[in-house]
Amino acid sequence: MLGRTAHQVPASSEQALVDRLKRGDAAALGEAYDRHHEAVRAFARRLLGNEAAAEDLVHDVFVALPDLVRRFEGRSSLRTYIVSIACNHARHAKRATARRLGALERLHAEPRDSTPDLEAAEERRQLAETMRRLLDALPMEQRVAVVLCVVEERTSVEASEIMGVPEATVRTRLFHARRKMREMLESEARTEARAAGIEVRR
Repeated sequence: MLGRTAHQVPASSEQALVDRLKRGDAAALGEAYDRHHEAVRAFARRLLGNEAAAEDLVHDVFVALPDLVRRFEGRSSLRTYIVSIACNHARHAKRATARRLGALERLHAEPRDSTPDLEAAEERRQLAETMRRLLDALPMEQRVAVVLCVVEERTSVEASEIMGVPEATVRTRLFHARRKMREMLESEARTEARAAGIEVRR
């Protein structure tokens, strides 16, 4: 994790950094990278589900930042703006890996006891795999909404800034995504029950 989150960076310091970026200061780009690359990489890994694709996306974002920062108007934090660049790059990516998601990585990062509970670990693994499979079945725009609001626990306001859509659109995408995921789980449960010879009534 970074030593500071975006809201902990003094406003004057962030504005000075933005001003330097807009002037084309190469050192400012390095400073922006140091402050925000981990947040972009974490988002990219969850969105793409592939380490190599995530690294490519981080590279693309910071290569594009000197030009795109000129559009930054300060309505959100610089980190939120940079993640929004990552979101747009991922949305338009042509790679097959850009259509995959690796969500719930934080489950694997939970502290473990010296005597790990193997049953609990297996349950976490299955949960992560289920979520990954469900997210893979969603359209990209709905996947992004779920990763931002459910996995990364961002507010719908911040998600709307990152995605560049109204907050109501974020909520609508979340609603449809959750409904589809629930329907998929119910369908899988019925299929498993039939395979086990259990009569299922809808």
